[in-house]
Amino acid sequence: MYPILLEIGGFHLRAYGTLIAIAILTGTWLAGREAARKGIPPERVQDIIVWAALFGIIGARLYYVAFAAPRLFLQDPLEVLALWRGGLAIHGALLAGAATAIWYVRRHGLSFWRLADTLAPSVILGQAIGRFACLLNGDAYGTPTSVPWAVVFTNPMSMAPLGVPLHPTQLYEMGLNLILFGFLWWWRARARFDGQLFLFYVGGYGIIRFIVENFRGDQLQYGGGISAAQTLSLLALVGAAALLAIRSRFTGATSRE
Repeated sequence: MYPILLEIGGFHLRAYGTLIAIAILTGTWLAGREAARKGIPPERVQDIIVWAALFGIIGARLYYVAFAAPRLFLQDPLEVLALWRGGLAIHGALLAGAATAIWYVRRHGLSFWRLADTLAPSVILGQAIGRFACLLNGDAYGTPTSVPWAVVFTNPMSMAPLGVPLHPTQLYEMGLNLILFGFLWWWRARARFDGQLFLFYVGGYGIIRFIVENFRGDQLQYGGGISAAQTLSLLALVGAAALLAIRSRFTGATSRE
C-alpha cells in the first residue's frame, strides 16, 4: 500500500507512525469527554494515556519480537527497538497498557474499574485506526485468497507478500472494532456497574481477534494448531465472562442490602 505518506529529501513521513499518533490523540480527546461526564479529572486520563501508550508500544514490540524473531534480542538488540518498521502486536500493547493502568490507579488512589470504563471506547477506536495503519504498512496481512475484495500489495517496503491476493484482515478487524466501539459508546450510559463496559470490551475484542486470526497470514505461533493471539483471546473471553458474572452478582447483592 503506502508505507511512506510523504518524502522530502531524506525525510520520510511514515504512514504507520502517523496513524498511530492520530489514534492516540483521538483516543485522548474521546477519553477526556468521558472523564468529564463521569466526574474524573481529565488530566488524570491524559496522564494515564501518555504512560500507557508509551509502555504499550514498547510491550507491543517486545511481544512481537519474542514470537516472530526472538533471535533479535541477541543478534541485533537495537533492531528490537525499530518501532517505525511496524511489527507491533496488539496483545503485547494491551497487556503492557493494563499493567501501567493498574500501577497508575494504585499510585493515585483511583478506581480501576471506573477508569477502565472511561477508557474502553477510546481504546477500541484507537485499535480500529491502528488497523488502517497496518493496511497502509502491509502489516497484519491475510492469507492468500480468491475473494473479489482481496488486496494485493506491490510496494517493496510493505511487510506483506507482494503480488499475491490476500484477505484484507486489517479491514476485517477495523470494521469489527468499529462495531464494538459503536456498541460500547451506546452502552456507556446504560452500564449497570463499574467495570461492565471494560469487560464487554475485553470479551468483545477477544471474539473479534479469535475470528480474524483464522484469516491472518502472519500469525505468531508457539507451536500447535492455535496461534498465540487466539490463546490469549480465549483467555480474555473466559476471564471477562467470569468477572462479569462475579461483579454482577456482587453489585446485585450490594444493591439489595
